[in-house]
Amino acid sequence: MNTKERAYLKGLAQTMDPILSLGKSSLTPEFTEAVNEAITKRELIKINVLKNCLDDPNVLAQTLAERTHSEVVQVIGRKIVLFRKNQEKSKIEFPRNTR
Repeated sequence: MNTKERAYLKGLAQTMDPILSLGKSSLTPEFTEAVNEAITKRELIKINVLKNCLDDPNVLAQTLAERTHSEVVQVIGRKIVLFRKNQEKSKIEFPRNTR
């Protein structure tokens, strides 16, 4: 993903609400599976890391990206944005000048 594509995705994510919250139990296999299902459906998701989760959001984002074969768009504070293009039916189309 190049910088223009990343900037475009950041703009899309800015208006989104987090759809998943990561709490005290941190990264469980069930949570990873929920992220995988959500990212398959939506392509771009935002995750909220709750204050009772003691792990670093940057490390959590990298781990989730590896486990779900997605890319970290950004981590701001306790918000994680992940992206994975759906090969069969993509919902997010990049503008021509981003490629």
